[in-house]
Amino acid sequence: MVMSVLEEMRIRSLGVIDDAVVELSPGFTAVTGETGAGKTMVVTSLGLLLGGRADPALVRIGAKNAVVEGRISVPDGASAVVRAEEAGAELDDGVLLISRTVSAEGRSRAHLGGRSVPVGLLAELADDLVAVHGQTDQQGLLKLSRQRQALDRYAGDAVAVPLAKYAGAYRRLRAISNELDEITTRARERAQEADMLRFGLDEIAAVEPRPGEDVELAAEAERLGHAEALASAATAAHAALAGNPEDPEGIDATTLVAGAHRALEAVRSHDAALGALAGRIGEIGILLGDVAGELAGYADDLDADPLRLAAVEERRAALTALTRKYGEDIGAVLTWAEQGVARLLELDGDDDRLGELTAERDALRAELGGLAQALTDARTEAAERFAAAVTAELASLAMPHARVSFEIRQSEDPEGVEVGGRPVSYGPAGVDEVELLLAPHPGAPPRPIAKGASGGELSRVMLAVEVVFAGTDPVPTYLFDEVDAGVGGKAAVEIGRRLAKLAKSAQVVVVTHLPQVAAFADRQLLVEKTNDGSVTRSGVKVLEGEERVRELSRMLAGQEDSETARAHAEELLATARADR
Repeated sequence: MVMSVLEEMRIRSLGVIDDAVVELSPGFTAVTGETGAGKTMVVTSLGLLLGGRADPALVRIGAKNAVVEGRISVPDGASAVVRAEEAGAELDDGVLLISRTVSAEGRSRAHLGGRSVPVGLLAELADDLVAVHGQTDQQGLLKLSRQRQALDRYAGDAVAVPLAKYAGAYRRLRAISNELDEITTRARERAQEADMLRFGLDEIAAVEPRPGEDVELAAEAERLGHAEALASAATAAHAALAGNPEDPEGIDATTLVAGAHRALEAVRSHDAALGALAGRIGEIGILLGDVAGELAGYADDLDADPLRLAAVEERRAALTALTRKYGEDIGAVLTWAEQGVARLLELDGDDDRLGELTAERDALRAELGGLAQALTDARTEAAERFAAAVTAELASLAMPHARVSFEIRQSEDPEGVEVGGRPVSYGPAGVDEVELLLAPHPGAPPRPIAKGASGGELSRVMLAVEVVFAGTDPVPTYLFDEVDAGVGGKAAVEIGRRLAKLAKSAQVVVVTHLPQVAAFADRQLLVEKTNDGSVTRSGVKVLEGEERVRELSRMLAGQEDSETARAHAEELLATARADR
């Protein structure tokens, strides 16, 4: 199977490194060098490439920024390729280029395949590409949550499937519980809102407004308030058009138009144009008669009743009281009433909703208890296999009598879910507290690894865990920083041997100070400072042949030219080659 491989990193102005290139290869690569030479900057650099926190203190003194660039060959179809292409990144002949820049002021930028991307995307890719382990990761393994995650990762679908079902039910239960809390804690506010709605709806119902009634009444009030003026104007206009009975001698428009019509009618037969004008004057006479009749009817029908005007103004006052409170006009008031009825039904239904939610919550709690039990059973079964596999690995790491086990327990909680006939506390990952225990030798009681393991033992436990993971959930590249801390002698040889075994199925990069570990590497890189205390491009080189023997001698005895150390170094290399 083709795996992703970290091919190269270029590091500029990071810590003690001025400008250096770290060339890596498949298999097992050991990075060595004197204390303070900058070996750990390799791990720091990779951490930055994979979305780690940008610390401006890492920027070399006098530099504006630190830059780390990496080349990772990624096979087609890998999830990392899919994510990168979705972000707009381009691959260069199957190689993914990653860049991270950290300024001295603390600003950070990330580039992926030539495209600027959020730093968080690099962290997402890290999950599929590289597993980084250092002293801080060992401390992380001491956390119970990390130990549970490790067990779940090992178990695979056996835990992932019931965990997904549990997580879905848990989210639904949380949502229902939050809604119940809201209904309960806001009961007084909702009751006050319902009372206000009822008062408003009752007030509107008592007035019984009609759509558009306010506009109609405004027009009627305007007419009634000016009844006398309107009647006088209509009478005067009628008199001008049709004459005044009290003034028979008066001249009116109707009479004048009629005279004009008669004059033209007498001669219309002699000229068609004049005849047309006579017809138009006849039409004017008819129109004047119609208008005069309507004016007479308007004046007769106009009601100047002050009682009606008072009634209209009283009704308008009632409508205005509504529009001041519930809308700018009666149409808006009626809309408010419709919405108020719907909201009141919702509020009045809270009691029913409270009962429904309570029943659903209780049912979900019971369901969650069953799912939690299934999850515990799956973890328990996986824990036995996981512990046995890690114990077997520890036997190969010079801890033949050590035994690893898991304690899976629950904490009682009266407000929790019922599992196994008792209420226990629960969370998004179930009800289990998972703790990794170590008995380092026969007769020793199993104790939490935080208390039962020395620094060297903890390093070996972590390496054993990764070797076991490599067979079930492989990661393309493993990078270990000081995984051999606190060990030496035979244990160091066994760590080197197991790292070499891990490198058969993945790329392994190890920063080490132990020659027993470095001897098992397929490639050894030396990091060394120049006279001014910096690491330059020539300060990271591949060791081969005599140079590698000299470096292993230095690591063994502190003396590159010691014959005894050289003989021991050559023996280590021969042993490692025979193992491979």
